[in-house]
Formats: sequence, C-alpha cells, structure tokens
Amino acid sequence: MPESNGAGRNVYLTAIEPRSGKTMIALGLMNALSSRLGRVGYFRPVVPSAATVDPDIELIRSRFRLAQSYQDSYAVTLDDLRALSDRGKYDELLKRILESFRRLDQQTDLVLVEGGDFTGATRALELDFNAEVANHMGALVLLVVNGSGRGVDEVLAAANLGHGSLSSRGCTILATLCTRVDPRLLDELRARLPEAVGEGELTFALPEVPALDAPTVAEVARALGAGFLRPAEGAEAPSARREVRNVIVGAMSLPNFLDHLEVGSLVVVPGDRPDVIVGSLASRISGTYPDVAGLLLTGGLVPDASVLRLIDGSAGLPLLTVPDDTYHAAAAAGQVRGALTADAETKLATAVEVFEANVDTRALRHGMAVSRSRRVTPLMFEQELIERAKAARSHIVLPEGSDDRILSAADQLLRRKVAELTILGNEVNIHTRAANLNLDLDGAAIVEPATSELRERFAETYYELRRHKGVARTLAGDLMTDVAYFGTMMVQAGLADGMVSGAAHTTAHTIRPAFEVIRTKPGVSVVSSVFLMLLADRVLVYGDCAVLPDPNAEQLADVAISSAETAGMFGLEPRIAMLSYSTGTSGTGADVDKVREATRIARERRPDLLLEGPIQYDAAIDPRVAATKLPDSKVAGRATVFVFPDLNTGNNTYKAVQRSAGAVAVGPVLQGLNKPVNDLSRGALVADIVNTVAITAIQAGQNSKGGGDR
Repeated sequence: MPESNGAGRNVYLTAIEPRSGKTMIALGLMNALSSRLGRVGYFRPVVPSAATVDPDIELIRSRFRLAQSYQDSYAVTLDDLRALSDRGKYDELLKRILESFRRLDQQTDLVLVEGGDFTGATRALELDFNAEVANHMGALVLLVVNGSGRGVDEVLAAANLGHGSLSSRGCTILATLCTRVDPRLLDELRARLPEAVGEGELTFALPEVPALDAPTVAEVARALGAGFLRPAEGAEAPSARREVRNVIVGAMSLPNFLDHLEVGSLVVVPGDRPDVIVGSLASRISGTYPDVAGLLLTGGLVPDASVLRLIDGSAGLPLLTVPDDTYHAAAAAGQVRGALTADAETKLATAVEVFEANVDTRALRHGMAVSRSRRVTPLMFEQELIERAKAARSHIVLPEGSDDRILSAADQLLRRKVAELTILGNEVNIHTRAANLNLDLDGAAIVEPATSELRERFAETYYELRRHKGVARTLAGDLMTDVAYFGTMMVQAGLADGMVSGAAHTTAHTIRPAFEVIRTKPGVSVVSSVFLMLLADRVLVYGDCAVLPDPNAEQLADVAISSAETAGMFGLEPRIAMLSYSTGTSGTGADVDKVREATRIARERRPDLLLEGPIQYDAAIDPRVAATKLPDSKVAGRATVFVFPDLNTGNNTYKAVQRSAGAVAVGPVLQGLNKPVNDLSRGALVADIVNTVAITAIQAGQNSKGGGDR
C-alpha cells in the first residue's frame, strides 16, 4: 500500500516530455501557495548530478527565501537512480526518496514536488516512476502538457494520454495545465480540454511566450564558450543580461543588413567586418533602428583598436568572440534556450504574470483543501502585499526616473499589474535606459516636470498654500522643477494616489514637500513612521525609527495609535508594546515616566487597543520572560507592534535586528499623512522598491475607502 501523509497536503508536478514549462508552473504555484501558507517547501526526488547545482532548486530557494538547505531539497541523483535500478534495488531507491521527502515534509505546511525529466529515459519509464513516487507521498498530481508547435487536436491527445496514464496508475490529479500553446489556439483549446480529461476536472491553458525561451547574452556566451571582448565586466555586466530574441548573420552589405535587424538581435559577423560592427552599434543609439542585444564575432578575429574605442562609449554593447566560422557559430547560437534563473528578474516577473493571468489559483487551492495559516510569515506577507495592492488599483508616482533600480522595479510592477505608474524624468532618457536594461515601461506615464504643462498649475497651487510662510511666486515656480515637489503636487491634486521616492534623495528631500502640502490627518499631531520587520517566522512592526527624534508623551501616543492602524491595514493583529528600560511599575525616571504617560493617553483615546507599557523588549516578545514579569498581560510575550521611546533607540534597534537576525526591513512606512508618501533607503534594492510601492498602493486604497479628501 502507498504510504501517505494525508492526501491533498502536497502537490507533485510532473510532465510527460521535456521542455514543457514545468519551471514556470513551479514558480507560479509557489508564488500562489506562499501567500496562503506559512511554510511551503520545494523538493525534487531526482536531480541530474551531484557535481552541478540544480538550477530549479536554486531558483525556488532563492526566490522564496526557503529555509531548507540545498541538500534537503533533493533525494538522489540520476546516477543513483540508474545504479540502484540496475542492481534490482528499486525499493531501496524509493525508500531513500521518501525518507528525504519526509524530513522536509515535517518542517513545512505543504511541499511542492517537481518530478524530473530523465535524459535518455523512455516516456513510460519516467511516467511510472513519477506516478509511483507521487502515490507514496500521498500527493495530488499536477500534470503539465507541452503545447509547443502543436495544433489543438495534438495537444488534446497528449493531455488525454497523460491524464489517462496517471489515473490508471492510481494518481489523483489536481489539474491539467497545457503550456506553451499558440495564443491563437487558446480559446478553442480551453473550450475542449474538459472533453480530453473529463468534465469537472480543473484544466488550464497558458500561451507560448517567446521571451521566456530567449537566452541572455551571457547564456549564449556560456553555451558557446565565447569570450567577452566588451564590456570589461563580461557576463556580470548588466548588458550581458539582455535577451537574445533572434540571431542574424551580418553577411550582407550594411544598407541591406540594417533592414533585417530586429529588437534583441544577436548579430553574428566575422571580426574583420567593421562596417557591420559599427552599423550595429549605430542602430542602438539611432532611435530609428531596432536595438541589438550584442555582437558575436567569429573566426577569432578582433576589430581594430579604433573600432573598440568607439564601442567603449556605447553604454556596454556586449561583444563576444569565438574561433568558429560564422555559419557554425550562428547555428549554435540559434539553438541556445534561456533558463529561468534567480537573477533573471524580467523573465521571472513575466513567468509569474503569465501564470497568474491564465491559472485560477483560488480553484487550485480549493481543490487542495488548503486553508490559510494563522501565522504571518515574511513570504506570506510579501505575497499578500502584492495581491492587496493589485486589488487597490492605485496610481503611484515615482519621481526618480534617472535611477536604474526605480526603472527595474517599475518594469516588475507593471508586468504584475500591481499599480498604475507615473515616472518623472526625461522621456527619451528613460526609454533609452530602459531599452539598455531590457525593461518594458510602455504601461507607465512619463512626465518631465520642467516642461510639463502641469508645472504652472502646481506652482500657483503651492504659492497659495505657502504664501503665508513667505514663499514667493517665483520660488514656487522653481520648486516645481524638483521631482519631489512635483510628485507631491501630483498626489495633492489627485493625479496620483501616492508617491514613493528616496532611492536617490535624502529622507528630508522626500518628505519635506509632503509635510508642507499634504499635511497630517485630522486628530493626528505628528507624522511618524514604522518599519515592517520580516523575521524568519513572523512579521513585526517597529515605530518610530526614522522621523521623530524625541517625541513627547502626546506624540508617542500618536505613534502607538498610528502604528496599530498600520499593522491592522496590513493584516497583522496589533498588540502594542510601549517600550522602555523598565517593565510595569518597577522603574522611575523621566524617560520611563514619559512612556507611562503616553500609554495612559493612548488607552484613553483608543480603549479598544491591546496595549502594554512601559515594558522591556524581552518581556514584550518572549513568553517565558513575560510569564515572570507580567503574567496577566494580553500583550506581554505576544507583542506585534513595538513603539520605541525615541529615534536613537528605535533606529539602532531596527538596524541591529536587521543585521544580526537576518530580518528584511520594509520601510520606513510613513503614517499620519492625509495621502501616502513613502521614503526609500538610498541603498534600496529593487525588491524593496516593489514592496514599498505595494504598501503605498494599499495605503492609498484604504484612504479611498475611508473617504479622505480625494
């Protein structure tokens, strides 16, 4: 009898042929499951080799920050499988796989298992193996069918064969997904799929997306063993991550050659053809011809030094060289297929977008009988941010269009439809930079403050708002060329719902215009901030760690109430700890008295909140300490919101926890403003920017529901 740990708790992803798009499905499914479950694991029964790292395992571990080690993520290698099978020890092989699986299963709420494509194995052998392993794991099976290059009838036949084969082997099939389908065939295929696998079964069809198959310049170089003449950083350069959409041989004269260029072309040309080399370079900067991905120089020939100097000024045009002749080099380059890897941010965003747009994840979760975990883990929190931001349908302005990180984040946000975006900056420069970074910003509005027709309108509004402070009309006009002021005025005027800035500007530069124009909500005396601290097993709220140097008792009560509202806004139950060096009534002194008074004010204003103070950090977070110091408290040992008595304490604490505990600090998230404006760290990563925009979009959505002054 198959050994089961509870049917429906785990999912086994399998295909009946290679290059079916399983990795994209695994990525999308992990993304969907991680937003509903606290601990999702990923497991491969068999990997090709122990000598090389399995790219799928590394992608999923990195992307979803899984706590499991690489060794815990698989059981055996292909050589193990062959050796044990050949010696008649198939049962021993299965036992090893199940033991490895159980170790991971015991640490997680659900495991996504990705079956293998066995090079050289027959389809029947692989299907038998995957079916047996899935049954022993008690896992539901998700069947992936490759639709590439097939008509509707052929895809239906493959789906029917795979579904029937797995069902006959005792598998319970969760869903059948047909991937890489010609977009023109999707409607007909979706209508007919149920007849191939059985009415009432979950079926989905996903389109072929050539960009997911396109290799990067670095991947082509690696596959061909090519060297990098330019740029000096080689495969580590940003331009080496440009996607190769097609391969073109530069054998024609330059005028005829230029007419055959397409966006993302890899030009294969002998190294002694300076006309084609310079023409390819000119196409990148012309604005009238498609932007090439790079050049592959053949025959081991290197251009003259003068040509190389010209290329050095071309914003990193990749220049590869191989000893092969042009024909063989072009043929080899054309066979290279791209992979979904941890650093391929654009591809990963596209893959998730395709999955989300074509797969009903709610139906999948219902079929798996998966219920939401009570715990809120960092990954759950981040995925929930994205889902809620998408539902809010907010419009966010990004003032720093000259920063590559902002453009990369904008590309991801647009692909996933997280928010509508306006980017401030020079339109030509932004589109040129986006093309060089292989980003798609077509869905964003781009506005240059200095030349915008809105400048005079904003200047007049700002002048009227600030003339009582001595602001002259000419100064108001000058300030509207500043991206932070212009972006803030867009929010104030209702042309955007929120603003995110600070990647290239100081905190003061970002938030000063908001203080002057947007101002605080009624009943709130000060603007404050929180950091959302994403620890390994929970999410905490720390406030204030960025704005108020030394709040008085009234302001500290404001921080506590605002922080509780922010926590609730993001799905965290607020249990507020008013921190001090003393717990309860044990200590005295001006500092602890301030916290005690702030606690009293906050309780008086919001008696509905669970709030404790003064309290030390250890008593607030550790149930064992709490049981000794405050045994009857509903907050002690279980606090989720930590209010620090001053900026010195808060800022140092959040940074200490961030660095020593490996926490992800999202923020600062400003609170108390009439409309949301949020500040980025100047060291912000692209992921930080994406999260902050999502937070701002959610805040804007909450303002809209509450009426506000929009």
